[in-house]
Amino acid sequence: MMTYNIGYFVGSLSSKSINRTVAKALIGLAPHNLSFKEIPIKDLPLYSPDFDEDYPAEGTALKQAIESSDGLLFIAPEYNRSIPGALKNAIDWGSRPWGTNSFARKPTGLLGASPGAIGTAVMQSNMRSVLSFLDAPQLNSPEVYLQYREEDFGPEGEILNPDTKKFLGHYMEEYTAFVERVLDASAAGHIGDAGV
Repeated sequence: MMTYNIGYFVGSLSSKSINRTVAKALIGLAPHNLSFKEIPIKDLPLYSPDFDEDYPAEGTALKQAIESSDGLLFIAPEYNRSIPGALKNAIDWGSRPWGTNSFARKPTGLLGASPGAIGTAVMQSNMRSVLSFLDAPQLNSPEVYLQYREEDFGPEGEILNPDTKKFLGHYMEEYTAFVERVLDASAAGHIGDAGV
């Protein structure tokens, strides 16, 4: 069985991020043919086109981490009904300079947790628009708009609520199958490749 390397973004910089707890939970539930590595975003400067001529080390490292991943997961909160600024900044870095979009063709999963009942639904809607522009195929179903309850999770991402565990486990099974489908369809020689 082939192993797929999954880079994941936690869209919050908080040391007490509930989305980091959810990320740990997802990794614990994932099928054994997925291997995970966090792509850090907290040390990136604010993106400016002025950097495009001479990309700094932080931006280059981010792009290399994305490009070395077979697939990507975004686990993020919703700030002011939109994408958290630090995550959007990382996406801008990863998609530039023009013509070097590191996100293209990477199968992506998108989810988030919030104390509120809508569970990051508006953030995810905004992210889907951005990822579509970046040519990053997205798992569209099942969707995860998770209302986070402390009693459902242990400190290291243990899932204490059996319904939540079943739901997130199903998501990870579907994401794994999606990664396999997209990468098979993206094999060399498909429409859109140079010379085809």
